[in-house]
Amino acid sequence: MEDEKKTVGYEDIIRMLADNYMKLEQSIANQILLNVSNHYPTQGAYRENVWKSLFEMIVPKKYCIEQSVFIIDSYGNKSKEVDLAIFDEMYTPYIFNYGEIKFIPIEAVAAVVQCKSKSVDYADVSGWRESIEALFTSMDSVARTASSMTDNLEPTPMPVTQTATRPIMILCAIEPINKISVLIEEFDIILSVSEIGEVKRLNKYIRGEENSLKEWNDSLNNALEKKDCDNQYIINEKVQRKKKKKIVSEAQRPEFLQNLKVEKIDKYGQKHENVLLSLIFQLNQLLMVLNNPMLFPHKAYAERFNQILNEVTKGAEDGQQK
Repeated sequence: MEDEKKTVGYEDIIRMLADNYMKLEQSIANQILLNVSNHYPTQGAYRENVWKSLFEMIVPKKYCIEQSVFIIDSYGNKSKEVDLAIFDEMYTPYIFNYGEIKFIPIEAVAAVVQCKSKSVDYADVSGWRESIEALFTSMDSVARTASSMTDNLEPTPMPVTQTATRPIMILCAIEPINKISVLIEEFDIILSVSEIGEVKRLNKYIRGEENSLKEWNDSLNNALEKKDCDNQYIINEKVQRKKKKKIVSEAQRPEFLQNLKVEKIDKYGQKHENVLLSLIFQLNQLLMVLNNPMLFPHKAYAERFNQILNEVTKGAEDGQQK
């Protein structure tokens, strides 16, 4: 009589999965700290690829992840170079290319990642963050929905849940979080690597992890209300957006993200976080708060192209007349 095959129970599968993600976490930490400067064009490029592979394991396939891109808006602003951009290419058709260089409209971007392969320079990182925060989404968009044509610049009796999006800001560093604590209020998520003896681990910090999802929704989907700007056009648009009704959610769900952490308690009562599993649940929850990007403002970008191109043409004509 053949031996019956051992049936793996549900609880066993969960333990196996958790253990597998702990091993994956250690593998990623080992790769990040591996010194390969003699075998790769640059240490930074190698580590950037490792971080990219991490996010490719986590985020849904509806998002693309590109390295070394620039983000633009329709108001004439451009970011500094972004190491990794997580963006939608399903609802936002225009990713502008110039050879190998990509310029991605801010409306498409769900998250931006700054990767630091060496020590973190506060001024450099803050300048990068400010270049992202200086970008503004536009509501000058029209699309057909299930019930009607929607023009985001026209008055509507319907509640509005999304008036201006901003990307989730992520910093990936090799320094332990306690050494870069000055930056914890500058980014939504910080990932770093720690090394204690022979054990290498990923560390994760989420700013506002204790906040409710309503607070996260206000931060990610109504970002313009918290921005200051000298551009009069944007100021006027900001006033108009405030007039639009927003849904007031009763589902506060305080500490919702905090409750998505996966932790194991040892025999001494100490909690040990499964960072990779926690990140999968927490980052994807934030991506679901953003959900689909804002309707793409074709007119706003077309007007910006026309304005700049005609300025160049007019300047050339004036030069010929002199």
